[in-house]
Amino acid sequence: MKRKTQYAITLLLALVFVFVTACGSSNNGNNTGKNAGNGTNAPAESENLEPMTIRFASGDVNANWDDNQSDIGKFLTEKTGISIKAEFPVGGTDADMFALMVASDDYPDLVMPKGNIGKLVDAGAMVDLRPLIEEHAPNIKKVYGEYLNRLVWSADDDAIYTLPLDLVGHTYFDAGGGFQLQHQVLEAAGYPEIKTVQDYENAIKAYLEKNPKTEDGQPRIGMSLNGGEWQILISVTNPAFYATGAPDDGEFYVNQDTHEAIMHYQRPEEREYFRWLNHMNDVGLLDKESFVQKYDQYKAKIASGRVIGLIDQNWDYADAENALKAEGKFGATYARFPVTLNDQYQDHSFQGTGYLSGYGVGITKSAEDPVRLIKYLDYLASDEGQVLVNWGIEGKHYNVVDGKRVIPEDVQAMKSNDNNTFKKTTGIGNYFLSARYGDGVLDPTGNYYTTTFPEQIQTNYSEADKKTLAAYGVKVYKDFWPADDAFPERKYGAAWTLPFETGSKANVIFQKTQDIMKKRIPEAILAKPADFDKVYDAFLKDLEDANVAELNAEFTKMVKDRVELWSK
Repeated sequence: MKRKTQYAITLLLALVFVFVTACGSSNNGNNTGKNAGNGTNAPAESENLEPMTIRFASGDVNANWDDNQSDIGKFLTEKTGISIKAEFPVGGTDADMFALMVASDDYPDLVMPKGNIGKLVDAGAMVDLRPLIEEHAPNIKKVYGEYLNRLVWSADDDAIYTLPLDLVGHTYFDAGGGFQLQHQVLEAAGYPEIKTVQDYENAIKAYLEKNPKTEDGQPRIGMSLNGGEWQILISVTNPAFYATGAPDDGEFYVNQDTHEAIMHYQRPEEREYFRWLNHMNDVGLLDKESFVQKYDQYKAKIASGRVIGLIDQNWDYADAENALKAEGKFGATYARFPVTLNDQYQDHSFQGTGYLSGYGVGITKSAEDPVRLIKYLDYLASDEGQVLVNWGIEGKHYNVVDGKRVIPEDVQAMKSNDNNTFKKTTGIGNYFLSARYGDGVLDPTGNYYTTTFPEQIQTNYSEADKKTLAAYGVKVYKDFWPADDAFPERKYGAAWTLPFETGSKANVIFQKTQDIMKKRIPEAILAKPADFDKVYDAFLKDLEDANVAELNAEFTKMVKDRVELWSK
């Protein structure tokens, strides 16, 4: 889910590899189980079906993109006349890709720029979608409904530049993050309690001592972190606030009472989390390549079955786990737990945000026909379009039995056991490009818009998942986490969705702090334990010298301004 570096992580394009973020990791929602009411399937105006290919640039890499050759891709082309030619970061970062666009003043028709939207807005590259929505997009307007005011850019600019991909009315029925352990590790240990980092460490250590090599003779790895590229935020630094009782607010910690913000590394609790990672490295349980490996190398290790434990979001390692499933190596796939530094903390992954206007899809000034593009996006937001992108084509990917949509066993087996192939051939999960309802929302037929609801989640689980969950006496992984109402809703949503103005002093300071973090955090984790505090103190001093105090003050103002704007 989930911007996570203002950066996105969190929100979910299933198996789309990015950030965020975040994060992804935003794990909250509201309005569950609500019937969305009657909706239209397309604008009332006559449609132009003349063949048209549009360029679409995504900051998230989608290894399973189908170039409109999947079942859904072909259906959409036939329905709308539009084909999408997607572009993803190659040989660089998403920031590099969008910076090049700005420098050349050459843009594709559609963009999903993640945390780079500020650059495009400041460059005058983005079209204000508000008048297009008002005139041509009744479905988009209906889906966002009361939250349309949260799409505005700022208090000083009420334009809408992107359609957020966060899900409206979403309920998280399952958890995709936390700390991961292979099912075979848990079974060998008799399914022990996994609540603290010490519990987690003990399970890894015990299994590695008895099983130092895989069946193929490869040395096992206790725990690997995806810290070699931008996912250092997802796999290394974000878990520091989850493990110490804070929600995901990107690179900042926000006091829930005063809305004062500080860079989260300045919290003493988090120093202790990184000290634990330092310990894991010292005792040989941390992958020595955690901070130098490329993303493909990280996934290849997981797909080999060698990695006992991960600290990650499911969307980040799902391709590799799907490869294990395709080979029948279900014991080497992963269960998920809300692990904390000690038992005084609770994981705040699901602390409520209300509706988030996070990163999304926008139309650029280079688009030849913005009206036709907004109509295409509006069709995706229609009841018919949402069922299509979530469920597929009736009679092929699902059937209607006694008024209920049902996924046939063979389709479900392919989805559960080889989701990469399933996604590329069916297109399900590839066309989440517009406003849509989240899990738990009912369409006018009384069916869920999405395929993620309690009964279907349990159907999706592998036998290894079911065995592990049964051993712990729960039905879904989210049952391990605190209840949704355990914490008060954040009045500002999630702070990782707040963008710094491109070129501003605050943004310059922020980028400096990111460079410092990417150097100092790995250094602290890999240092000799006796040197850990010296390195961490140097890290905090570097942040001070970079003027983090001024950054904190500016971000505090941004949070408070958001609270005021959204309270109107």
